[in-house]
Amino acid sequence: MTAPGLVGHDDIDALIMRLRLGTEASELHGSLCGYLAGGGTLRGTSVLAALQLDGEAGNPSADDLALLDRLARQCESELADPELGFEPLLPEDDRPLEERAEAMVDWCRGFLGGFGLAGTTAHAQLSEEAQEVLRDLGMVAASSFDFGSEDEDEDALIEVQEFVRVAAMLLHTECATSDPSASGTVH
Repeated sequence: MTAPGLVGHDDIDALIMRLRLGTEASELHGSLCGYLAGGGTLRGTSVLAALQLDGEAGNPSADDLALLDRLARQCESELADPELGFEPLLPEDDRPLEERAEAMVDWCRGFLGGFGLAGTTAHAQLSEEAQEVLRDLGMVAASSFDFGSEDEDEDALIEVQEFVRVAAMLLHTECATSDPSASGTVH
């Protein structure tokens, strides 16, 4: 369950519907996290411009832009959280397993796309471990799931989610520390 004041999956889903962005909530969150983890900055640009998303609904309202800005600050803060509190934004645990698994694939696909859009020189200096993490995220992003035992499938999804959570923080830390212009502060 999303903590009060935080932007949740349903908030992003409603925003996507209003703006007709043609993406899924988890994919949008993954894209934003990937962009930020890859060293991308939102200074002087909007979230939609940075992620190269145009909605069919025209210009977003001030409320929608404020929601996107809150989401960006939330992602920056969570990725840099020294308590490792970052979580990929996925449907709630009471949603069907298949829906949550597909959302995980969407999130990873978005993360990789956003990471690529960040396009910083830090990517060329990634450690072998970080490069392997990117390859593994690519495998998750290309996955399709066969479901059998609900308990085993639930456990497997939890393991994948934990890997993805740690992978995003590792890549964020590595790209932030290899970027000499990164100040370490959240704006």
